[in-house]
Amino acid sequence: MKIAQFILNQAQHSLTINFAESVGSNRENQQGAELSFEYLRISSPNELAKKAKQGQVVCHKKEVNLSRIESVAKHGYRFIFDDEHSAIYSEDYIQTLIAEQDSRWQSYLVELKASGHSRETMIDFKQL
Repeated sequence: MKIAQFILNQAQHSLTINFAESVGSNRENQQGAELSFEYLRISSPNELAKKAKQGQVVCHKKEVNLSRIESVAKHGYRFIFDDEHSAIYSEDYIQTLIAEQDSRWQSYLVELKASGHSRETMIDFKQL
């Protein structure tokens, strides 16, 4: 299946991904999936590599927004988040995130709880 369309929903903090599957005779069957921005951000390929090296859990991303998506030729799509993070997500990796969403999310919540961190956004207060 090839990605046909991305729909950013800033109000719901989610991305809808529509796939076009060829079913013969030039007809296409549309299928879709919805992923939260938080899930995409904590599942970033860059974060997974960092976590493997440092053993850190990504936290405080509950209110993160996906600002834009850029096509990166045959490599996939660059997702740019409002916390200044960006990463390239291949179509295969996006399909893996969709297929394994429930188990990956539950694992993340367990790791987050064990680390003592939170999903909630941190606000930096400065006294004047």
